[in-house]
Amino acid sequence: MSRRHPPAPGWHLHPQLAEDTHPVAALELSELRLMDDANHPWLILVPRVEDATEWIDLDVAQQAVLSREISLASRALKAEFRPHKLNVAALGNLVPQLHIHVIARFEHDIAWPRPVWGTASAKRHTAEELIRQVDRLQAALASAGPG
Repeated sequence: MSRRHPPAPGWHLHPQLAEDTHPVAALELSELRLMDDANHPWLILVPRVEDATEWIDLDVAQQAVLSREISLASRALKAEFRPHKLNVAALGNLVPQLHIHVIARFEHDIAWPRPVWGTASAKRHTAEELIRQVDRLQAALASAGPG
């Protein structure tokens, strides 16, 4: 079993990510969070590494852990939602803190086939939907295993 890396001293979640996402799980290296947009099943991985803004700011071991966590999040979304496609991206143009988007896409979704950014306004989850989504994702993560 992998050990959980504690947050680096001084690490904190960027305020925009804190506002736009909800916690799902604390993984070995990253905080796994649900984007508050009911238009898409959308996870965000945020490595608990101080001042990391780019993939290359992680050491090789951290990159390997984050790669496994991206795979875990992707497998959970695929198993739970059966998307047509998974989009995985690290942009950081507006939020500089390193974070990885893992988004389940469907041919019938509001943005298909375009990127999800800027296509439609975010549709916030209701409290009930949020609880249901987090529960579903936590179960899917447990089933997806360490991989």
